[in-house]
Amino acid sequence: MPSRSSTLVCGALALFCQLAQAHAPAQVFVFGAPGKAVDATRTVEVTLGDIYFAPKVLEVKAGETVRFVLKNEGKLVHEFNLGDAQMHAAHQREMLDMQSAGALAGHANMAGMDHGVEMSHGEANPAASMAHDDPNSVLVQPGQTGELVWTFTEASGLQFACNVPGHYQAGMVGEIRID
Repeated sequence: MPSRSSTLVCGALALFCQLAQAHAPAQVFVFGAPGKAVDATRTVEVTLGDIYFAPKVLEVKAGETVRFVLKNEGKLVHEFNLGDAQMHAAHQREMLDMQSAGALAGHANMAGMDHGVEMSHGEANPAASMAHDDPNSVLVQPGQTGELVWTFTEASGLQFACNVPGHYQAGMVGEIRID
């Protein structure tokens, strides 16, 4: 049986970890940060299709805040994720883990076009802890519209991509040029 002092220490440590996590600094991106729609200097519409983006190249200015309106006109769930090739590779592994845990259902069979998404937030589900809530990313259901607002800084090698398993590899990636 644990002593009263060890129980207090464990409780204090758990509280400290919760507070540290709640006050952790926001994720930093070398290419910018999430923006506010009211600060956007323009709106850019991007079509997400099976398996493509239109347009394939986007041009933005350093310091510009852009509101992306993302229209999924395909039959598959798609993602619009900002990052470089290395970030996309890491995110693809996370998305594969989400699929394996049941947070993304039906993505293994692209030919069957059964690409529903099951996202769980706080429910008794092993996939519940795998929320798709990255500030540089939006998951858009078929026939739906999503939005991402971003303030860009200078960076090179920036891409927008769909990291749903297999989609990036099938060519669902585009380039962002920052002037």
